[in-house]
Amino acid sequence: MLELAGRLRELPRDDLAAALRSREFDTAGVSDLFDLAEALLAPDSVDRAISRLDRPRLAVLAASAEPGATVDGVRRLLAELGAPATIADASGPSIDRLAGWLLLVRTGDLVHVPAAVAGRLVPRLGDDLPTLAELAAPAPPVLVGDDPVDRSLLERRSSDVAYATVAATAELLAALGAQPARELAKGGLALPDSKRLAEASGTGLDELPRLFHRADEAGLVVRDGAYWLESDRGAEWSLESARGRWLVLASCWRDRIPETLRELVARRSDPLTSGALLDDVRWLYPAGGTWLDDGLERLFGEAEALGLAVSGEPVEAARLVLAGEIERAADLVAAHFPAQVDRVYLQHDLSIVAPGPLEPELDARLRGIADVEARDLASTYRVSAASVNRALAAGERADSILEFLSSISLTGIPQPLAYLVSEAADRFGTVRVSAAAESEAPAQASIRSDDAELIGTLAVDQALASLALRRTGQHRLLTRFAPEVVFWALSDAKYPVAAEDARGEIVRLQRHRLAPTPVVAQRADPIATLLDRLEATQAGDGTEEAWLARQLEAAARSKETLTVTVRMPGGDTADYLLAPASVANGRLRARDHKADIERTLPLSAIAAVAPAPATEV
Repeated sequence: MLELAGRLRELPRDDLAAALRSREFDTAGVSDLFDLAEALLAPDSVDRAISRLDRPRLAVLAASAEPGATVDGVRRLLAELGAPATIADASGPSIDRLAGWLLLVRTGDLVHVPAAVAGRLVPRLGDDLPTLAELAAPAPPVLVGDDPVDRSLLERRSSDVAYATVAATAELLAALGAQPARELAKGGLALPDSKRLAEASGTGLDELPRLFHRADEAGLVVRDGAYWLESDRGAEWSLESARGRWLVLASCWRDRIPETLRELVARRSDPLTSGALLDDVRWLYPAGGTWLDDGLERLFGEAEALGLAVSGEPVEAARLVLAGEIERAADLVAAHFPAQVDRVYLQHDLSIVAPGPLEPELDARLRGIADVEARDLASTYRVSAASVNRALAAGERADSILEFLSSISLTGIPQPLAYLVSEAADRFGTVRVSAAAESEAPAQASIRSDDAELIGTLAVDQALASLALRRTGQHRLLTRFAPEVVFWALSDAKYPVAAEDARGEIVRLQRHRLAPTPVVAQRADPIATLLDRLEATQAGDGTEEAWLARQLEAAARSKETLTVTVRMPGGDTADYLLAPASVANGRLRARDHKADIERTLPLSAIAAVAPAPATEV
């Protein structure tokens, strides 16, 4: 521990911060460098660090634990054990990386693994871990055998699943664009929003969290305060082709996989199987524990959803993605995607039928004019007075709506549809919503209409009861809610409503609100806070004598034996093998192992302390 504490003291702040962020440990109760060293050398912290080492670095760490290890000696030992050049010749950089993770100490060419680390690794070699020779061995050869699985069927099935995931994600974003989802204080989406999003995306309520999390990791949704919205990146993604959408999700999946594992899988030229992939992962991380099992479960679950595996069996696209050939993988998966269409059938019953997946830009505009009724390979939309009113409120005109529908119709414009659009345009703005005057506070919004009977209907409409409308005249209502909230409530209740400004001019509103990719707020960094605390401790007691006292106190607490160098009269020095008992009033009380007596020394007479040689302890 003293050796590590000294090492921590020598590190520049940035290097120390990077080292601490690479480790998992409990920062509670850490008040000085000795507490920090003790936390880093705690068995749980060391075990977690070892479990995350891949096989090459684990081999280097095990070789470094040999007595009298040097950088060149580690390289030679690994080479003698048959390690490939990629491991043996890279042992120097690996040692530096392990030193950066505070798992070993490098002093020039000398390498030393702290006893607390060696004690958690060496006894396991040849037991629950491979031996050093096995760790150094090259990757096992790939055996190519018969593959009884019909890969063409798997690939077609994988494409179906991949397309379903892409389509469900698109519907999720569309639903969020129409109405944000509320995040509960305890975490997770509010149940009404979860049910709404599950129904819109065509997924089960229990499957929604994974679908939502996937969209979050890809940056397609963003949390803004207590609500989740579609991000501007999500809006761009929604306008991509199905192939382009899948490409984004697959790239995000690949980025979460360690590069070493990608390289290991990419060496295979035979059909990839789940058994082979598991063998590769467990070979690469022989010390991996719970974190590896949890990661694999999630990795395979995501692979299934993206069509990279079927019933646990990876398909060729999975190998291509892991090898970095994502464009080829996208071509392979998208080869069985249903073809997009740019024409629809307009029906006399005001429904619109798309015989296949509609091109994204056309679909986005059509959703602004009609409501989605059924979403599948052949989708159905329905035009209503409310949906046309919504389009008019967003800036469309009767002629622009009919022109657009005519441009995509295979059946022309049915007369009932033309009449509906024209009538909705004539009635648009019969009800007007605007901001209330300041003198009318606490009211925030005003509703007016030339039709007094319609105002009376609004006042007693139970669907609008939550707005607490208050009639102030024959043609006017007030409410304490914001104008935009009132506008969409009236729109959802299918009234011909328009928003207006203080001059009475119509204001175009769109419910679809995007959240920009956020600038992540600076959270309190626990590592930075810890380092500030340690620096304050050192600044308040930073003399060399104080540091020496801390070393001796730590050795007394942990019952360590030290080599203590003492200045003698005349300028000479002498080394004593001492077990510190206490430090008080500037003096050390310790047991002398060789003389078997208790000594008391002034701290001013102590020139240096060092861990006792292993043979003397």
